[in-house]
Amino acid sequence: MNIILMGPPGAGKGTQAEKICKKFGTVQISTGDILRKNVKEQTQLGLYAKSYMDAGALVPDEIIIGMIREELLNPIYKNGFLLDGFPRTIPQAIALDNLISELGIIINAVVLLDVPDEILIERISGRRSCRTCNRTFHIIYNPPPDPKDCDKGICDIYQRDDDKEDTVRNRLQVYHQSTKPLIDYYQQKGLLIKVSGVGELSEVFDRIIDAINVSVSNTNKV
Repeated sequence: MNIILMGPPGAGKGTQAEKICKKFGTVQISTGDILRKNVKEQTQLGLYAKSYMDAGALVPDEIIIGMIREELLNPIYKNGFLLDGFPRTIPQAIALDNLISELGIIINAVVLLDVPDEILIERISGRRSCRTCNRTFHIIYNPPPDPKDCDKGICDIYQRDDDKEDTVRNRLQVYHQSTKPLIDYYQQKGLLIKVSGVGELSEVFDRIIDAINVSVSNTNKV
């Protein structure tokens, strides 16, 4: 089972990706992790990437695609993979299509976790962190403890800049602008599955699995 997982910040992609991989026996591919691994191991592609990073420039798509190609040759992906965070643009999607066609791989489904912006803003802007013990809390769902109850001393609770409401709204605006063409692209290919990401984690997970099974079953009938 080969899946692309999409969704806005705060939609719960990380948690659901882990559960999906466990369900289907697949392995998650994070392009960020692959990039860091190649740079750390000083592979040829990693050295190319580092030269751009050191110059403060974005790593070109062809380098990222090259890293994904090398990664997919690893036998740990024999049961499939889940791509999280890639592709982000139409050129990346086209490059990925060319790659998987070259390798004889098919994408079974593109899952889009759909959560209204106001819920995402509540989820993200309610996050709080402790500078002392590095734990993360939420003012509604998991309130910070009494300052004296910190694991490593006195809790020093703060809100990260990325979690402030104005910043979150800007991030969501950028997400929608950049992702809309990608959603249309996979919709036209008949691969997009839109799943509500609102509710308990287990409820959302069940929706995802049911939608994937139905989609794959319908595809096999064609």
